[in-house]
Amino acid sequence: MNLGLGIDTGGTYTDAVIMDLEKGNIIDSHKSLTTYPDLIKGIENTLGGLKEEYLKRVTFTSVSTTLATNTTLEGKGYPAALIMIGYSINKELPTDYSISIDGGHDSDGNEITNLGSLEDVKDFVLENKNRVASFAISSYFGVRNPDHEIRVKEYVRELTDLPVVCGHELSLSLGAYERAVTALLNAQLIPVIDEFIKSISSVMEKKGIKSILMMMKCDGSLVKIEEALEKPVESIFSGPAASLVGAAHLTGSKTCIALDIGGTSTDIAMIHDGVPVVNDSGAVVGGWSTMVKAIKMDTSALGGDSHVWVQKKMFIGPKRVIPLCLAASEYPSLIDKLNNMQKFTPHMMSEIMQPTVFFINRESGSSNMKKSELDGQEINVLDAIGDGPSSLSDIEKKIEMHPLMFVDVLKSLIRKRHVHQIGFTPTDALHVLGEYEQWNKTASFIGADILSGYLGMSRDEFCLELKQNFQKSLALHLVSYFCPDVKKEDIRKLLEYPDMLMFKPKIPVVMVGAPVKAYAKELNKVIEVDMDIPAFYEVGNAVGALVGDVIYRTEMLIKPSSRGSSSYTLFSDEGRQIFEEYKGAVDHATEHVEKSVAQYMKGYGLNMDNVNFQLKRDDIGAVGTIPLETRFVGVAIGSPRRSV
Repeated sequence: MNLGLGIDTGGTYTDAVIMDLEKGNIIDSHKSLTTYPDLIKGIENTLGGLKEEYLKRVTFTSVSTTLATNTTLEGKGYPAALIMIGYSINKELPTDYSISIDGGHDSDGNEITNLGSLEDVKDFVLENKNRVASFAISSYFGVRNPDHEIRVKEYVRELTDLPVVCGHELSLSLGAYERAVTALLNAQLIPVIDEFIKSISSVMEKKGIKSILMMMKCDGSLVKIEEALEKPVESIFSGPAASLVGAAHLTGSKTCIALDIGGTSTDIAMIHDGVPVVNDSGAVVGGWSTMVKAIKMDTSALGGDSHVWVQKKMFIGPKRVIPLCLAASEYPSLIDKLNNMQKFTPHMMSEIMQPTVFFINRESGSSNMKKSELDGQEINVLDAIGDGPSSLSDIEKKIEMHPLMFVDVLKSLIRKRHVHQIGFTPTDALHVLGEYEQWNKTASFIGADILSGYLGMSRDEFCLELKQNFQKSLALHLVSYFCPDVKKEDIRKLLEYPDMLMFKPKIPVVMVGAPVKAYAKELNKVIEVDMDIPAFYEVGNAVGALVGDVIYRTEMLIKPSSRGSSSYTLFSDEGRQIFEEYKGAVDHATEHVEKSVAQYMKGYGLNMDNVNFQLKRDDIGAVGTIPLETRFVGVAIGSPRRSV
């Protein structure tokens, strides 16, 4: 057998599968908790659950992760500095370190201002190279002529060995602000993905796995690990993309919707005729608009680990916490603490001020530099939490302050990831209802008793209502995906009348993720849908990471000169080229797209006989018989497993 290994590291679990690549069937799988900050431990635990005899025969490995997504959502990327050429930005940027120098080009790629003083660049780099982990460079119309970006990049590299990223290397789309943000996020994520890849490689070496290593991008395609390290921003939504591809493979569907219920979020995406549907306007993550081509998806902060809290009524999320049942499995003392928890008056209660909330100091493995970022009050609270789970009253006794005085400090420590919060979750509710029993259900029962008492409900009533609310949210996001132009609040109102009105999507829905079986039946009471829960649904992401294709997209643009000349300008990843005749530009563009695709696929051991290639041409407007703009888009799809 020709065996492949798929690994997905998510916010809650790290999953792995071993597949017979010739037949496409799964022969082994395992999942373990993702471990922070030491990812290696979680990966080792997951691979340790797979048969050694299979691991030694693996010839192809591919990975996916939500680390880039989560890092960006939480604003916890490594600091990066931005050098802007020919423009400045008044909008908010994801950095505290930026400079603007003279330079830039026009829409035809002609230089409009000489490149500014490199002495200013030198001062900026030397001042900040010990404060940041990387540099990003973005020039005005740099996609039409990258000369200034390239010159500044070469100069920065003479001053520091830190990574340097240019906007034109990541996208050929226009938009100075979005291009700058994309370059910045890419620079911030380089250390994050580098650490992930090093962790994967370390475990593979320890396990004696000698194979090709690839990674899934956020558009559902696979790339060599070296390319993933150069453009880590393209791994944003890598995990959801993997679940989409995995869902299609497990069901044999060419067209379907994937509904992935994870610990941190619920993600919905679509595959059509075997190709993931991509959002052409670029991914939006953490509020930042980028130029990264990613799958078109609906993601919500609704997962098995969403915090369930009460304050006159029940709330689900949006924060993620460690479920009581999971925490009690690691810390049995939590049961006694739950049985002796203090009461709260309703007007004081919040996400933090809850009778089922505890805090864990997760400083192990953190650097002193990271802890040095904390102020005195934060350090006092962190030290008071100690080694095991601590309640608000535990902390109160040690620092002799009322909880209201240090709640904001706790929020800051959680945001900075020095502290993890424990609380009641939908996973706990499923433990109470007997529909999912992975961890210590005693903690879940006690937690449900405590919270339900505040609302005047029984334990089972509380958990059933929680489950129903969760299912209604799933239905809302699913219908919203089909109707993106309709306000969610309007859809929510319509979903309140399932006895008289029922949505019926025509596209089948494939559910993946550990708890999906608990929600499938009830979800069908809210919307009528052709639903499939395939075998190995709980490790769908790892399957997708393994079965993705290499998808290569390249673009070329032809425009008449805007300066009165009869010449034509061709813009591509080669740079800017001038042609005296329109036909010459068209012939070169056609030839270059095909040559570029063939060369790229050759790097993956694929010849064009094994590649599905399509070339699309769009002509916009016309002056006589000549279009005002001609755009060529080449898309090639091939399986990297053919070359193994």
